[in-house]
Formats: sequence, structure tokens, C-alpha cells
Amino acid sequence: MLLCNWNFINISDHEQTATTLDPIHHNITADYNPSWSPDGNTIVFQSLRDGDWNIYSINADGTNVQPLTDDATQGDREPVWSPDGTEIAFASNRDGDEEIYTMDSDGNNVSQVTDNSSFDVSPTWSPEGTSIGFESDRDGGRDIYIINADGTSPFRVTTDPGFDENPSWSPGSIK
Repeated sequence: MLLCNWNFINISDHEQTATTLDPIHHNITADYNPSWSPDGNTIVFQSLRDGDWNIYSINADGTNVQPLTDDATQGDREPVWSPDGTEIAFASNRDGDEEIYTMDSDGNNVSQVTDNSSFDVSPTWSPEGTSIGFESDRDGGRDIYIINADGTSPFRVTTDPGFDENPSWSPGSIK
């Protein structure tokens, strides 16, 4: 299955063409940033379907759409699964500025990971699930940082004068 913004499309046969794709879910409002659960059974995504940016889950077959957050600040975005599938990291402005949060996979136990007046977005879990990479402007530029999943020991990874965005871990985090 291919995930893309606005539609979740079943393309189990690589011979299918754009005219024969089978959408498993389509919503007329904005659905963005889909992320597969590690077991492949569930997808989380951000949506404006209730008028605010919130995070939802859906079964891989397109059934059982469930809201995981219900934040009226229009700010819960960019959900990503932890490697063991028990948690979801996401970006939100629920405290008035962009921060990184985690929650259980069912939406319970929301915890703020970063806490500053800067722009912290684009979370990505380390392969072992102990830390989260993210993008921030906390030192003036747009750089990549890593922080322990419990919010301790943030450190800057890049110092490029340009925009460093959308971090991604190498498999096994060996490079």
C-alpha cells in the first residue's frame, strides 16, 4: 500500500496504473503525514476533518478511523510511530509554540518532550526508540537536534547556515 497526502491507496500489485488504484480511505478535508505502525496494521496521520489539526489512526484496510488527539489549538501534526509501536511522537503548538510531544499509541498519556520558545518540529524516532531527532531554530538557524525520549539531554547535530530539515535515521542508527 502507498500512503500519500489526502488518500491512502492500495497498490499491492505493482502492475496497477493510476486509473485502477483502489483508495482505501478518502476524506474531502486535508489528511497529511501518514505513518505506518511497525506491525503494518495501523496508520496514524494528521487531519483537519474536525476543523483543527489533530492526529487520527486508521486500520490499514481503511476501517476504524479514530481520533487520538482533540486539541483545539489547531496544532497536532507530524505523527510518527516508535519502533516498538507503543508510542507516537508528534509536533504541536498546544503550549503556544511548536514543541515535540509523545503519547501512547491509543492517544493517552501525552507528554511534552521539548519545552522552549523555539520552533521544534519533524520528530523522528531513533531505531532503538530511546531518542528523538527533530528540527529546531533554538540556536538561531534551522538545525537538527537529538533529545532523549524522556526530554533530557538535547544536543545539536548540525550547524549549517542553511535550513536543515526533516531528519531521518539510518537503519540501525550506525551512521
